[in-house]
Amino acid sequence: MKRLISTSIIALAVSACSSYSDAPVASADAVIEAPAAAEVASLTELVDEVAIPYEKFTLANGLDVIVHEDRKAPIVGVAVWYNVGSKDEPEGKTGFAHLFEHLMFNGSENAPNDYFQYLQEMGATDYNGTTNFDRTNYFQTVPRPALERALWLESDRMGYLLGAVTQEKLDNQRGVVQNEKRQGDNQPGGLVFYEILENMFPEGHPYGHSVIGSMADLDSASMDDVRSWFRDKYGPNNATVVLAGDISAAEARPLMEKWFGPINRGPVNNPAEAAIPVLTEDKRSVMRDNVAATTITKYWAVPGITSEELTALNVGASVFGGLASSRLDEILVRDEQLAVSVGAGNFDFQRVGILLVNATLKPGVELEVLESRLDELIAEYIAEGPTEDEVRRAATNDLAGTIRGLEQVGGFGGKAVTLARGEVLADDPGFYKKQFDTLATLTAADVKSAMERWMTRPAFTLVLEPGERDSDYEEAASVGGADNASERDREAEEITVTEVRPAPPIDTIATLDFPDIQRATLANGMAVTYAQRDAVPATYVTMSFNAGSAADPAGMRGLEDLTLNLFDEGTAGMTSQQIAEEREKLGLTISTGGGSDRSTFTLSALSANLTPSLELLSDIIRNPAFNEADLERVRTQTITGIRQQMKSPNGIAFRAMPAEIFGESNPYGGTSTVESVQSITRADLYAFKDRWIRPDNGEVFVVSDQPLADVVDSLNAVFGDWSAPEAAKGTKTFASAAQATEGNRIILYNRPNSPQSYIVGAQLTPLDARDANYIDFTNANNSLGGNFLARLNMNLRETKGWSYGYRGGAQTFENAVVYFTAGGVQADRTGDSLAEVRREISEFLSTRGVTSEELARNVASEIGELPGRFETSGAVLSALQSNALYGRSDDYYETLVEKYQAQTTDSLDAAARAALNEDDFIWLVVGDADQVMSQLEPLGLPIEVRELPSDE
Repeated sequence: MKRLISTSIIALAVSACSSYSDAPVASADAVIEAPAAAEVASLTELVDEVAIPYEKFTLANGLDVIVHEDRKAPIVGVAVWYNVGSKDEPEGKTGFAHLFEHLMFNGSENAPNDYFQYLQEMGATDYNGTTNFDRTNYFQTVPRPALERALWLESDRMGYLLGAVTQEKLDNQRGVVQNEKRQGDNQPGGLVFYEILENMFPEGHPYGHSVIGSMADLDSASMDDVRSWFRDKYGPNNATVVLAGDISAAEARPLMEKWFGPINRGPVNNPAEAAIPVLTEDKRSVMRDNVAATTITKYWAVPGITSEELTALNVGASVFGGLASSRLDEILVRDEQLAVSVGAGNFDFQRVGILLVNATLKPGVELEVLESRLDELIAEYIAEGPTEDEVRRAATNDLAGTIRGLEQVGGFGGKAVTLARGEVLADDPGFYKKQFDTLATLTAADVKSAMERWMTRPAFTLVLEPGERDSDYEEAASVGGADNASERDREAEEITVTEVRPAPPIDTIATLDFPDIQRATLANGMAVTYAQRDAVPATYVTMSFNAGSAADPAGMRGLEDLTLNLFDEGTAGMTSQQIAEEREKLGLTISTGGGSDRSTFTLSALSANLTPSLELLSDIIRNPAFNEADLERVRTQTITGIRQQMKSPNGIAFRAMPAEIFGESNPYGGTSTVESVQSITRADLYAFKDRWIRPDNGEVFVVSDQPLADVVDSLNAVFGDWSAPEAAKGTKTFASAAQATEGNRIILYNRPNSPQSYIVGAQLTPLDARDANYIDFTNANNSLGGNFLARLNMNLRETKGWSYGYRGGAQTFENAVVYFTAGGVQADRTGDSLAEVRREISEFLSTRGVTSEELARNVASEIGELPGRFETSGAVLSALQSNALYGRSDDYYETLVEKYQAQTTDSLDAAARAALNEDDFIWLVVGDADQVMSQLEPLGLPIEVRELPSDE
């Protein structure tokens, strides 16, 4: 949904131009041959890899239960889906399904406390709840010994909720949701989705209003509404529970009967019928907002998820504008350079879908030119259709991503969600398999037919351009709504506690079995750290180099980022289009990044295609072309991205804070600017590569289902002859750890007409992440800012209702640790919120440290989470790199249980007080100075007001 809502304002990772300039400026590597055409696994073979076997049974009260057995780790993903969403809301009650979802976390009759407390006590991971047009879901992944406790918790809110819901809780969560709405509206382009729905759906259409609803409707929600919604929509016969992980159907049935069986049936919600809207003629709307570049997007209403044309529409959109090799990328971004970025996608809901195509205007290009060319390309695509090769590559790319994703049992997109989505929205848990079977046999003619049917209908065109936000949207961005400033000091309302369903005990602790680590050395001297995971037939490889953004010269911030972005924009033997096509054919992803201290190239490959995948990675790393045309195109994209970050409240804050913490001369203190990126030359790119991206400055991390010896053979075959260049290896010099500037001051960035203010408080600490006792500080922070139940969040969100969320935590570097607190607050409570944050910190560091209750809960949470934290190969790969960066032992994570069990309130208080000083915080506020300045002045801190930089 993010792309749909934001209309793809900025997309920085775009493939390169196909025109090439002369030979490289400087490179020590001999030019290696481009990889030959690879023999790759067929689509049928890939489809055969995608399987989620399950058993289904139904309780006497109508509750559907689906169980998938996966014994790779002692965890179970629990997903509870209710067959109700915002499309089922009556007129005048928009946003109520989502509001009710919030209330479902605020306690039930036998579990009256905040549900996040119980989840943390269980050691749950990946827990949350979401609402969309079609369904409401709740999910968590728990250690196997805590499964019965999780089922008790979920069943209690399904059958025993209303006695615990009070007017106070309703008022509070109303305020939280309204601040969630303000937070979204406050972002650049945050009002776009309202415009889409208004123009694409007729009045009264079930999909015609946003999931989050209107401020007025949220204000009107009453306790009677709550009671009716629960009784009508949340019965067991309107729900599905999926258990995926360390459990069988035979083990699950008695537990489900015990906890859910006694709950009485309720009405069954028949999801609202909704016709696919058809515009009578093309429509057009122009919006202005705080964005860096103009984006044009065209939308068509299409069928929903059960349509036989769904797969064809998805593939058609990918081929046209979704893949790295897409037609729009190749033509509009690389060849003709009319757009900074492009995109296309199909967003499928139960009854309808929204197909979109968009392009972000390149500076200096007229919108009319871009739109005319976009229309021509759409017409050509409909008339010609895709090629069979394009369809196969799109299908392989989709299937490969699914195979990797199915390693996870829970979370937002694991096996449990896949089965639940099929059951609730398509009446078939195996719906995913039908889609993939269709994908394997899909033809170019099928795609052409679907695109021709739906993209020839009238479209809604939306142009989002830079400028002052339109006044028509004042209500949506206003600070209005209920006053939820209560301190909960009103007389407590009576909560009915039935006390007939005590929580089942958790008798044992699930043990983390971190994979055994093996090591090897490549022929070129690079060290290899390896762990084997065989849940999916995939191999993950990270080549990590001791560079990162800290390697940027002081006057050339952004060099590392720009260089990494250009590595796969073409090599000496391949164009960027060829690279993109080869990646898609192999089902391969290659990403660059690494953060402040390391520069990384990470490959995620199907093991069957490992050798040709590594050959492509080798060509990209060793042989980048760094063509002038590509440099200028990617430079434009990067500068557009910087300008867009400076439109976002959190982007403004986090771009400004490093210099305040470290000073601009420190390797950690700089931030790329338009000017610094503009100054970078092609020679600078090669110089960076030769100094930093070299075998004597790197190491290799691997997680694979293949044996180490086989992986090393493949690595040596393509990297074994890679040698270091003659240029000197790069070095980094860090300034003194002393804080660059003093704290106890406020920097106010004036961002007019902001319905929320974004607050960041930060300080440089004396901590070292390599310290064996560093986890004492991180667990102490779980009481202050580290999780949902931490004091900062519970105060501003759950008690005051002034924020959608406020957190605090450490950002670790190889040579420093910075502590941040951050969150958005409603504009008229900016001063009050900052005062509360400062009070909480002061009390935590002096008179009200970690409590015994917090200690017990947080220790249980940290220990219980360990098995779930390393469920996936990607998580293990990240852990291997962290251990190397901070000099930890191979069994570091397995030693944490003993360390957590030894912690006391005194030891955690001592760690927090040694690390933090309330007077060292620098406070940065991004908000409307006219509204918030008078709120900040009573705090008694010096205030510096800064205006946002211009776009020039």
